[in-house]
Amino acid sequence: MSALRPRHLCTLAAAVALTFTLGGTATAASERTAAQTAAADLREVMFVGNNWDGTADVIKSTGDFAKVGRINVVPDKDARMAEINADPIKWIYFQAIRNGVGEGHDQFVDDMYSTPDGRSVVVSRPSFADVVSIDLATGNINWRFPVAGYRSDHMAVSPDGTRVAVSASTANTVHVLDIDTGKQLGSFATGDKPHENIFTRDGKYIWNMAIGDVNTSLDDPWLDWTKGDRHITVVDATTYKQVKVIDMRQRLDAIGLTDFSDAVRPAVFSPDESKLYFQVSFFNGFLEYDVASDRITRVKTLPMNPATSTDRTTWVNDSRHHGISMNPSGTKLCVAGTMDDYATVVDRATLQEGPLVTASKPYWATVSGDGKDCVVSESGADQVTAIDFATGQKTVSVPVGDHPQRVRLGHVQANWTGPSTS
Repeated sequence: MSALRPRHLCTLAAAVALTFTLGGTATAASERTAAQTAAADLREVMFVGNNWDGTADVIKSTGDFAKVGRINVVPDKDARMAEINADPIKWIYFQAIRNGVGEGHDQFVDDMYSTPDGRSVVVSRPSFADVVSIDLATGNINWRFPVAGYRSDHMAVSPDGTRVAVSASTANTVHVLDIDTGKQLGSFATGDKPHENIFTRDGKYIWNMAIGDVNTSLDDPWLDWTKGDRHITVVDATTYKQVKVIDMRQRLDAIGLTDFSDAVRPAVFSPDESKLYFQVSFFNGFLEYDVASDRITRVKTLPMNPATSTDRTTWVNDSRHHGISMNPSGTKLCVAGTMDDYATVVDRATLQEGPLVTASKPYWATVSGDGKDCVVSESGADQVTAIDFATGQKTVSVPVGDHPQRVRLGHVQANWTGPSTS
């Protein structure tokens, strides 16, 4: 065979290079098309956890917030109850939850997040002390993770949607799970009764707020020390090692608020994460914390409802106000005035509140999919209500199940209207 001439070699090399280039371009284009198709197959929604029902209503994330479907989040209820009734310790804790934080009801859903593909929803179930993944097409359980101790609570999902952090409130522990498999990726210790969890925007850190014992009647300020060790724990979200502990007791005392509780309840970061806005037990209002200087910089007291009892032992789980969110631009806050039966939008720059929108025991505040509305769960009226961030006025209320609490944005398949078993 004759040797290839240099000119032929160059031609052959160019052809090979072109083949790989076109192949790579085609592969990249195919991947983009697949990603676009997957996105087109998803629908953004809101999941509303009906704690006492054991259901989650799925509603539109914007506009009229109309109902899309409903999920039974306790399809294994009989099996779980048999397990509890067979174990005296589990039974005691189950009853304690019912007659304590549950106000005479079982707590079947505290928090929930959908998986990135919109095919499953992950739910924390306090009374069953677990986290489950539920297949949205069938209503069946994909996996179950029993938490340490006897009660699961608030969760948080990582920015990339692959991990979920859940508070195990009686074990002073947070578990971090793979959202698809339920496998534990790590865990970390917290203060007493871990509650709220927040992933930072870059996914590098998790902030956990421990609220202490909120079920006793030792609610006078001078008895605050009986509530336990309450602090914020900040951990590395890869190693789950502690990087910082923030005790708000010291920061509150430094500005003369010695009678304030240091139990940090719901909280929200500003868009640049330079400020943290948070609520504390027994307080009708919120505080602003500067992350860089490590100090409380502003305190906002909101109006008290004259019809609300001044007896602190009547405030549910030590919450005067429970629920705070911020619009995407960071100019407005929305506050759920739980025991004062209203919600209000607050200008972040001036801290001036807008109209007090009547709401029955609002228990959570979040942001609509388009960022235009604050959405609060009215646990006393079994409905969710949208409030326009721009005007501070109510736009619509939508009926849901018994005692709605957490409301989270998520996704379902585009044509989903409920599990096939519902």
